[in-house]
Amino acid sequence: MNGARRISSAAHHAWTRRHFLRLGAVGAAALNLPPTGAAEPLPPELARTVESLEPFFTPPDKFRDVSRGKPLPHSLPEDKKRIVGLTRETWKLEVISDPENPASLRNPLTHKTGTALDFPRLLQLGEKHSVRFAKMMTCLNIGCPLGMGLWEGVPLREVIALTQPRENLRRVFYYGYHNDDPAQMFRSSLPIDRVLEDPFDLPPVILCYKLNGAWLDSERGGPVRMVVPEAYGFKSVKWLTHLVLTNLFHANDTYANDNNNVESWLKTFAATLSIPKSVKPGESIPVTGYAQVGLSGLTRVQVSIQSDAAVNPPDEWTDAQILAPPRNWGHLPEGKIPPGTMGFDDVTGAPRTWPMRLAKVHWAVLLPGRPAGHYTFRCRTIDEKGAAQPLPRPFKNSGHSAIELTEFTVKES
Repeated sequence: MNGARRISSAAHHAWTRRHFLRLGAVGAAALNLPPTGAAEPLPPELARTVESLEPFFTPPDKFRDVSRGKPLPHSLPEDKKRIVGLTRETWKLEVISDPENPASLRNPLTHKTGTALDFPRLLQLGEKHSVRFAKMMTCLNIGCPLGMGLWEGVPLREVIALTQPRENLRRVFYYGYHNDDPAQMFRSSLPIDRVLEDPFDLPPVILCYKLNGAWLDSERGGPVRMVVPEAYGFKSVKWLTHLVLTNLFHANDTYANDNNNVESWLKTFAATLSIPKSVKPGESIPVTGYAQVGLSGLTRVQVSIQSDAAVNPPDEWTDAQILAPPRNWGHLPEGKIPPGTMGFDDVTGAPRTWPMRLAKVHWAVLLPGRPAGHYTFRCRTIDEKGAAQPLPRPFKNSGHSAIELTEFTVKES
């Protein structure tokens, strides 16, 4: 079990490169949300720290990138991108039957027949079927999420329907451009039931072409990528070029060969964003952080401080304050949530529930001062079933859940 992870307090600071964004004191009652303590006023020492939190939606240049490929497809010259179909003008998608485990299709979409789906036709589908939802994009094997986005596109089922499938269709697997080198192919798959039906009020799996209101750029997987709402990033393949409809009964993802659980959904966990490296004895300690809200939801974030000099210290946890939704969402047109966004009220733009599943939430706490010494700070989540991080799924190959350990010192200047 990956029960704990030790990092320095600078690690997250370097990742976030925080921009200013004031989180509004939107009351839970005004939003018709369950109470989370978010409407409580913050102490002045903590309010100053909260004002410098990262934006809710990640700016384009702050997304982390773990793309595969040599060279990376988004680094190709523009003329090469046009040739291989990595521009909106030249992109096309084949939707075919698996020759080894064929599904029965009346109308496969192929380059050979001139029926491969192009970008204008995808947008035409979007005029009727497009959806938009908030999602944290997270790598299965990395503790820090890659970025928080508002993703927009056409449900995958609408594209599959164009092929008029008849029978023997159990899964769909898919891959993107891989430098015309079979050894570089990165493939993921989904059961067809998940594509055709959205369980537990999840958003649909989409062919995504917009992020935070703008066209999906090449570095983020444009012109079109897959986005699977509840899944880790390896399911949301970039530079999408092929959908293969198959009667295969099992997953055939590239990640399956790396001892990863390829059916995992997002876990709930907490991490710090800011904590002083050093404070004076007795001085209050302002701490901020975020929680990734997985499919199991979130009810509380808790924190703990232990002295490194203590022998068998008690395992004591204190509730942190989960902050309210921001008044200005940042990096969206006019800083507002567009009408028709799943999970948000069309009139007010407020989230219908808070914290939102598949997204992030910020938290803050002002801890009382400590005597001189070396300390370790921990934070954890409690999900909606009462399971404390790293439970209920503590194993690393199904996604990060380790409790973060951050060291700091209390000393005279």
